[in-house]
Amino acid sequence: MSEFNSHIEEINNRPSYYENITAEIFDDSDNASKSVADEIANLIRKRNRLNKPTVLGLATGSTPVKVYDELVRFHKEDGLSFKNVITFNLDEYYPMEPDSLQSYVRFMNEHLFDHLDIPGENVHIPDGTIPIDQINAYCREYENKIREAGGIDIQLLGIGRTGHIGFNEPGSRPDSRTRLVTLDVITRKDAASDFFGEEFVPRRAITMGVGTILDAEKVILMAWGEGKAPIIKDAVEGEIRESIPATYLQRHDNAKVVLDEASSTELTKVNTPWVLTTCKWDEYLTRKAVVWLCLKLDKPVLKLTDEDYNENGMGDLLTESGPAYNINLKVFNQLQHTITGWPGGKPDADDTNRPERATPFPKKVIIFSPHPDDDVISMGGTLIRLVEHNHEVHVAYQTSGNIAVFDDDVIRFADFVSDYAEHFDLSDSDASQLLKNVQEFLENKQPGQIDSHEVKTIKGLIRRGEAKSAGRYCGVPVENLHFLDMPFYETGRVKKKPISEEDISIITELLNKVKPNQVYAAGDLSDPHGTHRVCLKAIIEALDRCKDEEWIKDCYVWLYRGAWQEWDVNDIEMAVPLSPLELARKRRAIFKHQSQKDRPLFPGPDTREFWQRSDDRNRGTAKLYDKLGLAEYEAIEAFVRYHTTRE
Repeated sequence: MSEFNSHIEEINNRPSYYENITAEIFDDSDNASKSVADEIANLIRKRNRLNKPTVLGLATGSTPVKVYDELVRFHKEDGLSFKNVITFNLDEYYPMEPDSLQSYVRFMNEHLFDHLDIPGENVHIPDGTIPIDQINAYCREYENKIREAGGIDIQLLGIGRTGHIGFNEPGSRPDSRTRLVTLDVITRKDAASDFFGEEFVPRRAITMGVGTILDAEKVILMAWGEGKAPIIKDAVEGEIRESIPATYLQRHDNAKVVLDEASSTELTKVNTPWVLTTCKWDEYLTRKAVVWLCLKLDKPVLKLTDEDYNENGMGDLLTESGPAYNINLKVFNQLQHTITGWPGGKPDADDTNRPERATPFPKKVIIFSPHPDDDVISMGGTLIRLVEHNHEVHVAYQTSGNIAVFDDDVIRFADFVSDYAEHFDLSDSDASQLLKNVQEFLENKQPGQIDSHEVKTIKGLIRRGEAKSAGRYCGVPVENLHFLDMPFYETGRVKKKPISEEDISIITELLNKVKPNQVYAAGDLSDPHGTHRVCLKAIIEALDRCKDEEWIKDCYVWLYRGAWQEWDVNDIEMAVPLSPLELARKRRAIFKHQSQKDRPLFPGPDTREFWQRSDDRNRGTAKLYDKLGLAEYEAIEAFVRYHTTRE
């Protein structure tokens, strides 16, 4: 058993006194999804042998996609037949045409049904085209069909930030049935990217009711990523209440929650296991517990007492490593050693307790930026510091970011090209034709429609020009700015293609060309659109392919986080303090990305501008260090080191 799997097994074996629903935790969403798919496939095989149907309740969204991929694999590679399977989907937007980009009919066909031998008459998805005066009768008939099929054997669920299951928003009753509902404003904000703007998101939907879901023989709720951790804690450990419909699952005798480690981080058995049981006190858990105790008691590290440890479930740590003074001093020094004003290493200095090596100096550095602005939003201060310290800094923009540009900006830039040609009497008919094509397309563009090639190109060039401007401001030579335009992103839609060999090869080629001593990459997996996650996966795969190269033996990989979330202070391994002037310079670098200023096209659930999120995050980290009794800074950018396979 690997060390990591042993760690996960230990978490799952911890007491679960606080859990009102069984929570199964896996190392990542891939393995979690495979476990769920195995359970479904085993039931189908069992029922097939008995010549009995299997009735599945299915969900949409990014959460169940890997489950569906695995079921398709079972069918194609293992011959698993779905001829005896009957499915009922949870919900559908209303109104919604079945062939629309955002239709759940289209989603299910693309991800599952088109690849199986399931009979069409066995598939049931709420119909978003039913006339409004027929909705109630249609919903009653949907319930009748579920009963006639014998009831749902396994119901799959995701969970929204409001705690909704299906489209059962806060306020839904536990006995509610399939019906037309009005969507919560948060749900509509979260769906805005799929519809290319919140104003295009339908205000209503047809959904199975909470009572319908609770009637299923078994319910499996799945959640992935750090962004789901707070609502998972509420759903699993909180009281049953209408404001969080997922808590109703606590009333089900056969419900469970399947999580990756990231979405489980706020559960008691993961976050604060010392309040449940005796722990194996390694260095990481000790630091985590001490930081927790400081924040709980509002005390700096060096002021914690033996009584504080004993009264808060940490007596065994005191017995093992005490007295408190010794533990406090050790953790204080660990935190102190994360702080450095030399992110590339300080030359001619003792680097024993520094996060980065003194040599070589200067270093070759690659900063990978998933979108054309993540570099300055996430680590702009550190980027500027690295340039000022004379390191050879390269910035690699992994995607074009073209879908995140407003159509109005396209018209403005196309106008410029046309006016420029006219002003200088260039007689450029191509420029005029370009403007005409763009105007005609945008005038007739439907909500959610994929942009034309010309429009996508202009949007990509807008983002590229802004990145160059920010790079120049930070002092990065233009020849060190690399626009990779990874193919997985270039769909014109929020939904991307799977990562490909070409994507990974692009990253690998750049790494082998530069031969960096440092790599910075986005570890911000809470990115609501999933691009950061795919970009990091490509980098990790490329680094693995480079494992036998000489340069990687002397390469540190640092992960930053961006606009959505910061590293926990107990996880931080390098903290780069910023002065008020440096924070202002970082802000100006972010302002160079004008198309994302004021109101970005896809802001996610946070309504603050990106520079505000960045400021608040960096200042918040500095305040945490201050509360723990360390030096007081204006702001801090934080990093966690990723260890490559060679280490």
